[in-house]
Amino acid sequence: MVNINWCFKQKDGIKLIEHNDNLVNGYIKMAEDAFGTMNREKSYSLRFSVSACYYSMYYSLYAILMRIGIKCEIHSCTLKFMEEFLSEFYSKEEIIVISKVFDCRNTIQYYVDRAVQKNDSDLIISGSPFFHSKSKEILGKLNEGQIKIIREKIGKYGK
Repeated sequence: MVNINWCFKQKDGIKLIEHNDNLVNGYIKMAEDAFGTMNREKSYSLRFSVSACYYSMYYSLYAILMRIGIKCEIHSCTLKFMEEFLSEFYSKEEIIVISKVFDCRNTIQYYVDRAVQKNDSDLIISGSPFFHSKSKEILGKLNEGQIKIIREKIGKYGK
């Protein structure tokens, strides 16, 4: 199990950077592209549809990290960051859903002999547009004061 302290200690873990609006917009675009792939693939390949679903959600979340000025190349740490530092923006259910999508994506992408339950894949795929909309809403509302508070909390973990 990944914990937030471990994430801050990893070379590719959670790091403070300068925020970059071009990257914010780029990740939103990537999320929308992945969302389109998810919709195209759901009739043909559950494997690729679920994978694209995860990335549509992940890139939406990562756009928020870029807005705050956070870099993290370990997906499980990005999700742990969400849980620890963005819980005032995302509900507990939304945090659980993206974690479930992450697990399902890992199962179908890395284990050819394992399957994802149909009810899980249906839930994941139907929830993706809501997660993306919520992330865009958060981006629109996130203000400098909130960003400063989050960055100060992160500073307590060291750099």
